[in-house]
Amino acid sequence: MSASLLTSGRRYAGLPRNTLIDFGPMERDEEPRIFTPERFGRLFEDFRHSAWHLEMRKRYAVDEATDTYAQFVRGEVPTWDLDTPWSRGIRAKTADGVYVGRVRIVDDPATEGQRYLLAHAEKNAALGEDVRTMWRADAERVNLPDEDFWIFDSHIVAVCLFDHDDQMTGAELITEPARVNQYNRLRDVAPHHATRFREFVAELAAKEE
Repeated sequence: MSASLLTSGRRYAGLPRNTLIDFGPMERDEEPRIFTPERFGRLFEDFRHSAWHLEMRKRYAVDEATDTYAQFVRGEVPTWDLDTPWSRGIRAKTADGVYVGRVRIVDDPATEGQRYLLAHAEKNAALGEDVRTMWRADAERVNLPDEDFWIFDSHIVAVCLFDHDDQMTGAELITEPARVNQYNRLRDVAPHHATRFREFVAELAAKEE
């Protein structure tokens, strides 16, 4: 037996066998699997018990094309449409006991896009989502990666891909158990250090007084 295998055996000797099978070291997929935005969107129809999003970006171009973004920029309270196909789908799932959550990272000072999403959290919450927010400095302190991703049902990760104009171009699909488990750990860490969005908004307002 080689020294590397002996070392590996000692390293994982205390772990249950099923943990090693499900989450132990595995070879990484040589070719990433890239979904188009349309195919990525279908993941939101298929998940069964949980969907969670880490939002790391300073802006999302798709937001800026909406009427609600224009209202927000004009200083108006956006009129959220809770009857879009997306809204109906998410509300139906959360009403059935499915967990949908997200942690949004905010810079100091917050960008316009991030401020819009702080307002948009009211819509997310109305659909039954658990929305939390976190300063970027705190995200860096707890070693969250600079990646924007969704986790579906704890076994599918979709890392969102963007172009230089902040348009989403697709998503890399990850199902390799060892890699998925790393993202699941991040899902556990981020909400623990984040703040519920209404508390964060109050904190931001007090900071700016």
